[in-house]
Formats: sequence, structure tokens, C-alpha cells
Amino acid sequence: MPWKNQGGGPWGSGPKGPWGSGPQPVGPRPPDLEDLLRRGQDRLQQIMPGGYFSGIGITLIILLIIVFWLLSGFFRVQSEERGVVLRFGKHVRTVDPGLNYHLPYPIETVLLPKALRVNTTSIGMTLIDDPARRGRSIRDVPEESLMLTGDENIVDVDFTVLWRIKPDAGGVGAFLFNIQNPEGTVKAVSESAMREVIGRSQIQPILTGARNTIEQGVQELIQRTLDSYGAGILITQVQMQKVDPPAQVIDAFRDVQAARANLEQLQNEAQTYANQVVPQARGRAAKIQQDAEGYKEQAVAEAKGQSARFLNVYEEYKKAPDVTRERIYLETMERVLGGAEKLVYDGGSGGQGVVPYLPLPELSPRRQPTPGPQSSGGSR
Repeated sequence: MPWKNQGGGPWGSGPKGPWGSGPQPVGPRPPDLEDLLRRGQDRLQQIMPGGYFSGIGITLIILLIIVFWLLSGFFRVQSEERGVVLRFGKHVRTVDPGLNYHLPYPIETVLLPKALRVNTTSIGMTLIDDPARRGRSIRDVPEESLMLTGDENIVDVDFTVLWRIKPDAGGVGAFLFNIQNPEGTVKAVSESAMREVIGRSQIQPILTGARNTIEQGVQELIQRTLDSYGAGILITQVQMQKVDPPAQVIDAFRDVQAARANLEQLQNEAQTYANQVVPQARGRAAKIQQDAEGYKEQAVAEAKGQSARFLNVYEEYKKAPDVTRERIYLETMERVLGGAEKLVYDGGSGGQGVVPYLPLPELSPRRQPTPGPQSSGGSR
């Protein structure tokens, strides 16, 4: 017997499966779309008694279309964006982040560039996906990184440029309408600026301590070039990632760098020793000169004093020669005989009372010699 004649297949009548009952509805049934449309039409007919194509209905439809058209002019600008409003394709204003409004399409349209986002452009290297490491790896691009220096050497330079759109109204408009490929423009201008700065520099400062100067010079040159293009781009920073000689000669360059480092170390040590010895020698020479100047001043002062004393004595001598001569004689004898032992003997006329030998020095008490300027003398 065919199963279709049983009104439900070989397992009985009705929508049943092989195990008895059929599928049971679970949860609330979804609303019927036709029922919803029918109810909406009924309500619309109640609002417009004359029908859709009556005067009131057409007016209401037109008003609803105008309202929806006017409401379509509202737009939101995110925090890192700037809104550029175009009226029939012409830039009329730039709006800040937040909720804004423009005349609906096709009168005005809006563009939302990422004006505050910092973009990164790499020159001399590129990032590629590495499935083995489950990440991204850096691959060198020699046609971009190999550059000729001012002293005709080749250097391998990898660097990145950080840039963003100028946030003012003129900068955002210039970025949108003056250049077609901003990323490619920045990359080409950056590579050209780096080659120009490297071409004016020597290889030794490039490899050692002139990175900051080169980065600053490249940034200024890129900014001037982009401003001349009217690109509306602001260069925030230039970072040199790698500065090395070419791979074929890098070992020889490292040997040269090591030799120069040793030379600088020896020069610094010699300069340190010179800075220590030279001041000491200068100090000793200055001391000797000061001692000589002191002795000179002392000798000259003593000579002047003695000559002045002699002249004073001579002036007094001319006034009274006898008195002055006697005074000089007495002063001289006093100075000569002042420290000597003296015995005065008055023998009288008969010479009585004196033995033939009398140890006079032993009879007189010994005196300690008096120190003085004159140590010569005699005894009488």
C-alpha cells in the first residue's frame, strides 16, 4: 500500500515520525509578517480616510520623506577623526569630533579622515607574515636602504617616519584633495631626504654619534618638501633603526672601529696625564719665580736702606766732623769689644805686688758669650 494514502506516511496519519508523534512546537511562534503589514495598512487608512493617493495622503508621504531626508544629515565624528564637509564637491568647513549636521545628500557630503592617528612609514625594511613563528618578521630592502655618503662610502640605513594629518582645517583639506597617495608620497619624500642628508655627511659620524643630528635634519627636510607640495601632513618624528656598513664589509668596518676606539682611549689617557703633570710643573715654576721676586725685593730694599743710612751719616759728618768721627769710633769700639773679656791692671810706678806669673783668666769668673751680630774680638 502506498504510504501517501495513509495520510502521514507508513507510520500513521498526520505529521508523525517513525517513533510516533511528529515535531512539537517549542516556544512562542514568531509574528506573521503578512498580519503585521495588514495591520499597518489598516492604521494608515484610519489616518488617511481618503486613501493613499488622496491629497492628505500624498502630502503626508511627502512630509515624511522630507523629514527622513533632513534627518539623514546628522553624522558622528569619532575622537581621532575630523569631519570634512563638501558642498557639491567643494570643501566648505571642517568639524570637530562629536555629533554634527550637514545638509543632506546630494547638497552636502562628509568625509571622515583619521586626522589624529599617527601613521608609521618604514624605509629600508618591510614587515612580512611569518607562519613558522606565528607572527611578523622584518625583511631588509637593499634598494631602499643602501645609500652613498659624502666620503664615497656605502652605508645601510633603515629608518621609520611617524606622521599624521595636520589637525587644522587647511591641513585636513589639503591632505584629502592635494595628494593622491599619501603613504607613497611620504615614503618617496622620506627616502629622498635621507639620501640627501647622508650624501652630505661623512661615514664616521653617521656610524657613531651623529644620529640625532641626521634625524633632525631629515625631519626638517621632509617637512619642507611636503609643505611645498601642500600635502597637509605633519612629520612628528624620524627614527633611525639600523645604521651599518654593507654586510660584505661589516667585519672590516668593525675592526676599524675597534682600532679607533683604542686610539681615542690612549689619547684620553695621555691627555689625563698631561692635565695632571702640567699644572704641577706650572705651580713649581710660579713658586720659584715668586721666591726670586721676594729675594730681589729684599736685596734691593736692604741696599737702599744701607745707602740711605750712609748718606744720613755723611750729612751729619759734614756738619761736625770731629764729633761725628769720635762718635763713630766709640760706637765701633763698643760693638767690637762689647762681648770680650777685659782686665784692667794699673801697676803703679814701682811695680810692687805683682808676681811674675799670675793666672788671671782662672781668677776671673767665666761669662757666657753674649750672642750678637759681631762675634770677633780679643782680650787685652
